[in-house]
Amino acid sequence: QVQLAESGGGSVQAGGSLKLSCTASVDPGSTTCMGWFRQVPGKEREAVAVLYTGGGVTYYDLSVQGRFTISQDSTKNAVYLQMKSLKSEDTAMYYCVATRTGLSPYDLAVRVHKGEFEYWGQGTQVTVSS
Repeated sequence: QVQLAESGGGSVQAGGSLKLSCTASVDPGSTTCMGWFRQVPGKEREAVAVLYTGGGVTYYDLSVQGRFTISQDSTKNAVYLQMKSLKSEDTAMYYCVATRTGLSPYDLAVRVHKGEFEYWGQGTQVTVSS
């Protein structure tokens, strides 16, 4: 079982920045992919950014490309989401996700599209006011 602990959410004005953090309660190297999804009440959750913990392909939703950066600290089994130039439409609950399954880039894209990750955090709220 993998437990994911998120932190770093909060309220910020449009144009501001926030950095989310997520740590997985497993040994470093135990996860293959980690990332972030978000959800607004009444809407489907959407992928924000996902990466291979071993390096390689990184996925970003088009709406956040150029503004958000996903990174990791493999020694801590942690993933981060640096968010800049925040917009009101970025307001959502942000969830950390992880898998321990080896995935090809195609399989990862499918998982991202379907939101099929085995492990989810409790979420951290990000509120951007205009």
